[in-house]
Amino acid sequence: MRLFFLIIVSVVVNNTKGQQIFGSVEFLDPKMEVFFDKDTKIEVLADGFTWAEGPVWVSKLNGVVFTDVPNNKAYLWTKKDGLSLFLSPSGMTNHAPHSTDEGANGLTLDNEGNLILCQHANRAVSKLKNWSFDTPEYEILVDHFEGKWLNSPNDLAINQKGEIFFTDPPYGLKDQDRDALKELDFNGIYKWSEDNGLVLLDKSLSRPNGIALSNDEKTVYIGNSDSQHSIIAAFDLENGLLKNKRTFFDGSVLAQPRQGLFDGLRVHSSGVVFATGPGGVLVLDESGKHIGTVMPGKSTANCGFDAQEDYLYLTSTDVLARIKLK
Repeated sequence: MRLFFLIIVSVVVNNTKGQQIFGSVEFLDPKMEVFFDKDTKIEVLADGFTWAEGPVWVSKLNGVVFTDVPNNKAYLWTKKDGLSLFLSPSGMTNHAPHSTDEGANGLTLDNEGNLILCQHANRAVSKLKNWSFDTPEYEILVDHFEGKWLNSPNDLAINQKGEIFFTDPPYGLKDQDRDALKELDFNGIYKWSEDNGLVLLDKSLSRPNGIALSNDEKTVYIGNSDSQHSIIAAFDLENGLLKNKRTFFDGSVLAQPRQGLFDGLRVHSSGVVFATGPGGVLVLDESGKHIGTVMPGKSTANCGFDAQEDYLYLTSTDVLARIKLK
């Protein structure tokens, strides 16, 4: 007999500080209670964006940096000072032939604490050269594969060796796969390092989007944001290459249609995967079992933890929000 465990906590109110709390949390398995209290709330920290993305915790700023992709900007939110403009432009500096003016999407920190950005209209993975909010300067790390422009790097992860793994769907091109500026006839997953340059790891996914490494760096997870093939794929990482492709989670098994596609994902220190997708942020144990969902009630592009994993931060369409973790 299969035991079905389902509790949904739902609210849309204002807390005592005037901060909006909204959405719901779905508990499908008792394991979900390891991470969230039953009465937990989703707090809106900032709103008014067009498509918020890429939240990354920056300890030296004691806050979360995230992007507003269509508006070519990045913002910083801290508990002390709230919201401030961080980078403008964030990812379109007329570096490449482009059909949109979209800025940075996914963000991460390298092993030296530098901010690394996937820049859509620049069609590049870049490093922030200075931390001056008014005059950002970028070092282009990689923008071509075999002499052709990349599509529009989307999300990235960095291993302990400093190698950058990133996805390259066509979302930064106006007409995507049919865009006249698209030079590659596939949407790839790559690895780049200063010593070895760019290596194509896989081109079998139609829309490779979010990417994350397992804690032991033996598995790579990829969110495929294609409504016709809505999955999170997993690969074994062996000798720097991707092998044994498989479906870690199939979105078609969800009990009911929900808004959103698989996008960004993060791996908790426990090994549990937090993946943005249909309904919000799906929480998946190491076997791929769906144990619950953080459901803000709108499409959620990405998520990330603070340094102590006290909070899960999420970018949901036009808002930056967070939810308390146990």
